Amino acid sequence: MKQKTKQPSPFSVLWKWAGPHHGSFIYSVLLAVFGVASSMIPYFCIAAIIKQLLSGNPDSGSCVRLCLYALAGYCGKVLFANLSTAVSHTATFHTLRDLRKALMAKLSRVPLGTVLDTPSGQYKTTIVDRVEGMESTLAHLIPEMTSNALIPAAILIYLFILDWRMALASLFSLIVGFICAMLSGKTYAARWEGAVKAGHTMADAIVEYIGGIQVVKAFSQSAGSYRKYADAVNYNANYYVDWMRDSQKYMCMWTAVIPSVLISVLPVGFALWAFESLSLPDFLTIIVLSLGLTGPIIAAMSFVDDLAVVGSNVAEISAILDAPELIRPDTPVNLKDHEIRLKDVSFSYNQESGPVLDHINLEIHPGTVTALVGPSGSGKSTIAKLIAGFWDVTNGAITLGGQDLRAIPQDQQNSQIAYVSQDTYLFDRTIRENIRMGRRDATDEEVEAAARAAGCHSFITALDHGYDTMSGGSGGHLSGGEKQRVSIARAILKDAPIIILDEATASIDPENEASIQRALSALAQGKTLIVIAHRLSTIADADQIVVIQRGKIAGRGTQQQLLASCPLYASMWQSHLDARDKL
Repeated sequence: MKQKTKQPSPFSVLWKWAGPHHGSFIYSVLLAVFGVASSMIPYFCIAAIIKQLLSGNPDSGSCVRLCLYALAGYCGKVLFANLSTAVSHTATFHTLRDLRKALMAKLSRVPLGTVLDTPSGQYKTTIVDRVEGMESTLAHLIPEMTSNALIPAAILIYLFILDWRMALASLFSLIVGFICAMLSGKTYAARWEGAVKAGHTMADAIVEYIGGIQVVKAFSQSAGSYRKYADAVNYNANYYVDWMRDSQKYMCMWTAVIPSVLISVLPVGFALWAFESLSLPDFLTIIVLSLGLTGPIIAAMSFVDDLAVVGSNVAEISAILDAPELIRPDTPVNLKDHEIRLKDVSFSYNQESGPVLDHINLEIHPGTVTALVGPSGSGKSTIAKLIAGFWDVTNGAITLGGQDLRAIPQDQQNSQIAYVSQDTYLFDRTIRENIRMGRRDATDEEVEAAARAAGCHSFITALDHGYDTMSGGSGGHLSGGEKQRVSIARAILKDAPIIILDEATASIDPENEASIQRALSALAQGKTLIVIAHRLSTIADADQIVVIQRGKIAGRGTQQQLLASCPLYASMWQSHLDARDKL
């Protein structure tokens, strides 16, 4: 029987993430320990002063020195505690910075399908909220919980030295309080896991609602009437209300019981003193010291929440960091040309779903135009994205220049391909910066030349700030056709030998389509162009048209060849002509 691999503890994983800053965290703990030692000085000074006052012959000079020692101890506590906090916070924020960088770098290495199948609200929650949730654990729990645990431990040791019976008496309320706290926290981990799921559901619903706000408004809906959003928000609120209601009684008990240390110390101490089994100076000293037990313990208990949730937070972050990657080498390979071949390629998005592509064999020669056509959902875009390296094939192989894509470094493959999809995305930067993302070292003149070639120079210059106009979030300040033309300009500027246009002209009006088609035709000279389009008139002159149906190739050839030999293409062409005649 195969033995299960032991999973590392959440704290060991968290400590590993903080690897470059271990020295700073250890330093913060040492400073916290010095702070604890300093904070103990006033207690012992008070105990010594009480003994002198009750001795009947106090030494005023000694009492003054003890007061100064107590003041020095307090100052030392403040100094070391603040230094510890400063060091731990600096190390923590650097750790969180490194962790967020690692998460974003990881997303660039995983298959695109992994990203697309995960709601964007979940990524936001993980990268922003869950990572931020590590701040309290790293910055406070490590040094402060250490110090808050050492203070009562040191006091208890001294109490046992003075009188073991009184030391046990001082523990009574603490033991009862801890039992109450344990009853309160026994379901905390499971409850927190449910809270995380509820939060994810709500975040996804919010992102979906905002993304579809145009549809919601168009059909006179509101946030309250949009059922999925309203249910998620209500469930999240009710979950926390029910959770707090169930645990409130235990929380009230332990917060009331733990500080009540004198309930047991006073009667036991009085009885021992009455029977002359405990001296009055020791009795008063124990009263003072026992009062110092509860504050640090309550402060330490405040970190229980962090201890309970750290497992969920670490698991959620690890799910991204440990996700399977596209395995690619680092050393560039020699590409003899830019010929693309699909050899018996099959592909499924996951094990549960059926095959999207089924034994596809296809050759795309350098310098040619290949059009992929077929009904919606037939697998056209999947082929384009596999060629672009967004996924690895399930079976078979795709080669570029004689090299398997899996043997080509990701950066090298990306430099060979310019990909423009129908789902155009622009960053909230200037239009000039969005186009320049095609080639970061391009001059302003080259950016504007690419814009002219894409047919978007005229509308850009008509804007208030021209090329320096902000695109808005996701390009929201531009129309769909304008965004697509900017994305085409970006691809033109990249000047890659292979260009993939996945419905790139879908949102462009007929008036501009002709000019863009001319620009793309000029751009395609000497390059490999792969086009996916529903408007069959735009690909009628392609060197090769490949008809895809239900994940298989139903036909291939030129326009005339397919009209004569492929009934599906002939039917699609006739439907295209009928639709155009009705315009």
